[in-house]
Amino acid sequence: MEGKLIRGVAGFFYVRTETGTVWQCKAKGTFRREGIRPLAGDNVSFEVTHEADKEGNIESIHPRKNELLRPPVVNIDQALLVFACAAPAVNHHLLGRFLVMMRQKELPLLLCFNKRDLDEAQAASLLQDYAGSGCSLHAISVAEDRGIRELAAELKGKTSVVAGPSGVGKSSLINALCAEAGMETGDVSRKTGHGRNTTRHSELFALSEAYACGVPSYLCDTPGFMSLKTENTDARDLHLWIPEFEPYADKCRYDNCTHLTEPDCAVKEALSEGKIARLRYEDYRLLYEELRGERPVYVKKAKKG
Repeated sequence: MEGKLIRGVAGFFYVRTETGTVWQCKAKGTFRREGIRPLAGDNVSFEVTHEADKEGNIESIHPRKNELLRPPVVNIDQALLVFACAAPAVNHHLLGRFLVMMRQKELPLLLCFNKRDLDEAQAASLLQDYAGSGCSLHAISVAEDRGIRELAAELKGKTSVVAGPSGVGKSSLINALCAEAGMETGDVSRKTGHGRNTTRHSELFALSEAYACGVPSYLCDTPGFMSLKTENTDARDLHLWIPEFEPYADKCRYDNCTHLTEPDCAVKEALSEGKIARLRYEDYRLLYEELRGERPVYVKKAKKG
């Protein structure tokens, strides 16, 4: 039999077939000896060991088209980045890191701002600021069931990895899109303003039939986090991952222009003319300085005596 691995916990791997039946499987020892780890998103073949209890053994893992290491998930078609318009406020620097990382992975991007019901003006502002980011943009409200069907239309027939910080409503959104999910949801801490993480491992959920219409469609939930490392990125190459710069970068005086201090920079000119969002440029500048190690480090003075 064949199916998609939707979850792996404590040595057991749960495989969903096209009929919607979930089988609890173990992986053959050859995988461990060969250093192969079955991952959420894998398409696998398995043999049935106990029909009544829906148990089996994974015999083979089909070739993977891509793989993410953090979170560990494979065969992803696109990324769905979820942030909130308010409560918690958007961490633009974290969002910028997400955008760079996903573009480096060559994954199509859907950028979703939840909780528009809390701040409609902020929702409109966010859509304007990220209009040139190369993402498909959505401002939604899970609480008021607004924009869900339009978002679902772009998830149909895809396996989409859902990412974003805790507290933005990822679990609530997945519950709204996937009838089988039944995920625990968390509140935003009044003390820290951050969300409480309710996801413990990567897991795939099938899109509800009302949205999927018979086409295999999955959302992969990932543990929430508040930080993200941008690895293997040279500061001088960072501009290559900023879509807003693309129409202007080849018009700069210097071929290796960083778009920061050089004269006759077409990117800075576009910025001054309002063609590039100030927020996106400032995020680029900050990330560039971090990659160069140029951000100042503040150290407390030692107490006298």
